[in-house]
Order: sequence, then structure tokens, then C-alpha cells
Amino acid sequence: MKKLQKLQKGNKVAVLSPSFAAPAIFPKVFELGLQRIRDEFGLVPVEYPTTRQLNASTEERAHDIIAAFSDPEIKAVFASIGGDDQVTYIHKMSPEVFLINPKPFLGYSDNSHLCNFLFQHGIPSYYGACVMTQFAMQGEMDRYTVENIRHALFDSGEYEINSSEEYNEIGLNWKDETLLTTRRTYEKNTGWLWDAPMDSEGILWGGCLESIDDMLRNNVPIPSLKEFGNIVLMFETSEEVPLYGYVRRVIRALGERGILSNIQGVLVGRPKAWEFNKPYSKDERIAYATEQQEVVIESIRTYNKNIPVVQNMNFGHTDPQIPMPYGGKVRVDSNNRKIFVCF
Repeated sequence: MKKLQKLQKGNKVAVLSPSFAAPAIFPKVFELGLQRIRDEFGLVPVEYPTTRQLNASTEERAHDIIAAFSDPEIKAVFASIGGDDQVTYIHKMSPEVFLINPKPFLGYSDNSHLCNFLFQHGIPSYYGACVMTQFAMQGEMDRYTVENIRHALFDSGEYEINSSEEYNEIGLNWKDETLLTTRRTYEKNTGWLWDAPMDSEGILWGGCLESIDDMLRNNVPIPSLKEFGNIVLMFETSEEVPLYGYVRRVIRALGERGILSNIQGVLVGRPKAWEFNKPYSKDERIAYATEQQEVVIESIRTYNKNIPVVQNMNFGHTDPQIPMPYGGKVRVDSNNRKIFVCF
């Protein structure tokens, strides 16, 4: 993997919508996120033409991504939010511009595709921290999230990551702009779930499980089986709140392809168990998460009995959040139940 330059205060950063142009529908939320980029991190956000353009073509969005990576004044690229169609165009882009101008990219969910594309060409990124979600968090940004974004943008070296003391998965309606100053309701975090018979280390690859499913279904280039021998897989599920049977099928697909028998470990983000169209009760959310966590272990152990599996981690569709170093080194100390990543 290439070594990326770290940022300095005053640097310009591109803000793009590689998938869904949510800033066009919720401009106040988006503008709050831009202000936080300025105030909290001292960076200068630069919008590109399709950032607020609903129904922009894939060609137009690809043009913005290429333009952002081509511009030497742009030191990092931030996604506004996710979506569901990067599978149709990201892997078809020419890698030349990215190879000549590697720089940090931050995004998650459907942005798994851009992270994977960069990974294929030796360019690390950060799986997490979208403008509309983490930067524009209602009330104020989560301090845990801020600390880990700072590591991703400004710091180098190995850091121990830890479980947050609390978490949130119940959102506030963006249509009600008066809620932008309201803090969400957080709950006590139960910590990480360990099933780890051995230590391991490798580089991180993966993303949103639904996006990984899209990669497998649509024959998108992913690491080779030989490359998976040096990979710690990370995945998490989205606001679609998929049933555990779906999770089993995708993990089984990874197993049948020989991926699970080759990898060095698995890190799993906290399952998102609530959405506006699925307003589950506390008991229903606990049951949902438990079912998913059980099927994850059962499915992985069918193909690999030895690697460490750590679940309920703070990445993906959860807050607060770690922007995980996609393509970065990770070390799992199972004996002491510690995880270290290289930002």
C-alpha cells in the first residue's frame, strides 16, 4: 500500500456525492457538516458540481471524483453520504489518476466500492466519517468520532482502538431542522464481543456487507485468494436492517469462494437495528443484534475455526464511529483483548 500524506490545518478537502446527492434534499444538514469540517478540523471544504445534483449520471460523478484526485490543492476527499449504485461505475474507472495522485478518501456504506477500487491499486482509505452523518451529527460531533477522525487525517503510527462507552442507532428526522441542535439519545455500550482463539494481523479490507454482496454478484474485482492470506476482513450491515438469513448467505458466499479459509481475522461493526421504517423497540433491537451476531460466528466457524472474530465494534452504520484504515495494518491481540490499527 502507498503511504498517504497527512493533512495540515488550512488544507483544502473535496466534498463529493459518489452515490446519493442527499445534500440537495437536506441542505441545512449538509451545511452543518461543512461548518464542522472548518471549525473542528481547520480544513477548507470544496464542493464539486454533482455534490448537490440529484440524479447526476455516473459519468458526471466519476468526473468529479477524478477531478478531486487530480487537483494538487485537494489533500483529501470526503463523501457526503452513501447510496446504492457505485457498483455500476466505480470499478470501471481508469486507475491512472489515482495512482499518480493518491490521497485519503473518507466514506462508508456504498462507498465500500470506492474504498475497494482504491485498495485494488494499492491506495489505502478510511472506511467511515461521511459529512451528512458523522460531521453533521445533531447537537455536536461525538468526541470519540472526532478523536478517531483526527487520527485518520493528521496522525501516523499504530494506535490502540477501544470500544465507546455509549452508542446511538436511533436517528433524528433531517426534515425537522429544529432538531439540528438536539442531541440524540445514547445507550450504554456492552463492549466488543470476542471469539478469538489466536492472535492475528494483516491489512483491512471489506466494508458494508450489502456492498460486498454487490461486488460478489456483479463480478467486481476484489483481492485474490493469495492476497486474502494477508487480510483481516471487516464488515457491517446497513440501515436496510437485513435479516440474519441474508447475513448468513453473504458470509457463506465468502466461505464457498475460499476467502474465509484464507483470511487472518474478522472484525464486525455493531449491527444497526433501527431505522425510520423499522422503528424496533429496545427488546426487538437486542434480539435482532443477537441473532445476527450468532449467525456471524456460526457461519464463519463453518469455514475457519481458528481466526479471531470480534463483533459489536464502532464502525459502519453506528455512532460514535472509527474511520477504519481500509488497507491499513491491524493487529489483534486476542490474549489481552486489544486491537491496534495503523492510521
